[in-house]
Amino acid sequence: MATIIDILGRTGSVLYLLTYALVFLKKTARDSLLYQGMNITAGVFVVINAIAMYLGACAKTSLNAIWSLIGLYTLGRKWLIRN
Repeated sequence: MATIIDILGRTGSVLYLLTYALVFLKKTARDSLLYQGMNITAGVFVVINAIAMYLGACAKTSLNAIWSLIGLYTLGRKWLIRN
């Protein structure tokens, strides 16, 4: 189980970097479904890792939880505008 938690944390970190690179290289927009979806997934993965592996790492957990919530808010707002 620890290996799975570690893989989730590492995958989340890579996704964060990849989303940043995609925006920097103008391959996607910051409010796109791809960008927000990847950020939400990354945030959830890193939060799971932080909770499971580093109980008490409140700053890391809070940061990633908020990061995920921002992505969900952005996608929700975009969805409401389209409908």
